Amino acid sequence: MTKRNYTFIDLFAGCGGLSEGFVQAGFLPIAHVEMNNEACETLRTRSCYHYCCSHNKEKFYFDYLKGSISRDDLFKNVPSRITKSVINAEISDSSVDEIFRQIHTLAGKKSIDLIIGGPPCQAYSLLGRHNKKMEDDPRTLLYLQYGKFLKEFNPAGFVFENVPGLLSAKKGEHFKNLQIYFKSLGYEVHYKMLTASDYGVLQERHRLIIVGWKSDCDLGYPNFKTQTTKAVVNDILSDLPKLKAGESREIAEYESPINQYLVESGIRSEKESFVTQNITRPVNANDAQIYEFAIKLWNKNRSRLKYTDLPVELRSQKNESSFLDRFKVVNGEGKSHTLVAHMSKDGHYYIHPDIKYCRSISVREAARLQSFPDNFYFEGSRSSIFKQIGNAVPPLMAKSIAESINEMICLQKDVK
Repeated sequence: MTKRNYTFIDLFAGCGGLSEGFVQAGFLPIAHVEMNNEACETLRTRSCYHYCCSHNKEKFYFDYLKGSISRDDLFKNVPSRITKSVINAEISDSSVDEIFRQIHTLAGKKSIDLIIGGPPCQAYSLLGRHNKKMEDDPRTLLYLQYGKFLKEFNPAGFVFENVPGLLSAKKGEHFKNLQIYFKSLGYEVHYKMLTASDYGVLQERHRLIIVGWKSDCDLGYPNFKTQTTKAVVNDILSDLPKLKAGESREIAEYESPINQYLVESGIRSEKESFVTQNITRPVNANDAQIYEFAIKLWNKNRSRLKYTDLPVELRSQKNESSFLDRFKVVNGEGKSHTLVAHMSKDGHYYIHPDIKYCRSISVREAARLQSFPDNFYFEGSRSSIFKQIGNAVPPLMAKSIAESINEMICLQKDVK
């Protein structure tokens, strides 16, 4: 097989969970396109990390995390093309030509081997359907914008990630139209529903992964390598700072030695002695009692709290007919339920399983449940960071996808 760093563009990149997996698998990012300002700042910081690691400049990155140098000082130690590779723009009819121009400038003489990314998925989620009529939501047609990049850069293939609801949205019409559209662009489309826990992530997260190949060299759906683990959520919580609600430690040493899962997953590095962004939410007195109630119920017999089971004096919400599972404890003895962007609103759906803390999970705990490495630093407010994490593709899952895609592109290039 030909060995080289295959290139990619990441569209609707978010904070870069999908991209992180592809970089770890050896792909070279040419550009990330994302409309959210704070997610773009996260992408720039992470791009600096990867550059520093590949040029023996890690010290500058970790000095920035420690607060020893400013962000401007960090940027001075990397070429400007690294930070310019993050394009902060909404992908639309009016912006797409300028985005093309910037990507061509960044790519230079390099061709684009792959396009990855998934348009915002809220419109296809079951919750989203309650909030807005789907046919009136422009996000349902963002795959058309995605296709413009396929036409412009003509990659060997693409990886398109989205929520399971895309398959059934508008009785399957959106997905059918997507397949027809991509085929008209010269790509054969293959898809499967994948579960993050099958790829080493300690989370039961289901995602639709669509893979497309040029019709003249269709390689079919990849045989993604699964990873089994006996690790449970408590294995990724035990070495982090012991914090109660409202307490935070931006920088902290690890509380215990590294365990096997943290090594194998790449979440924690044996070379690094501290971890950042151990940031928790405060909890009011009423919610603290509800958390305690929910934790005791879960830890005693694995029962989920229904809102209507609470004593009347603790019920502050008028809605007692739907969303009865609005308080939910993370399963410390197994895998977590799916993390979503709603974490930015409140932490009720992600209560820490240890009753000593009586709080929702911290920023770093959420990042670990998504399999982000501890040296991955998120920029922005606490709410923004929770949203970035909840929207992301778990990097460990993305890496498994990327490794298989890499092998397939190698074979395709060699055959040609």
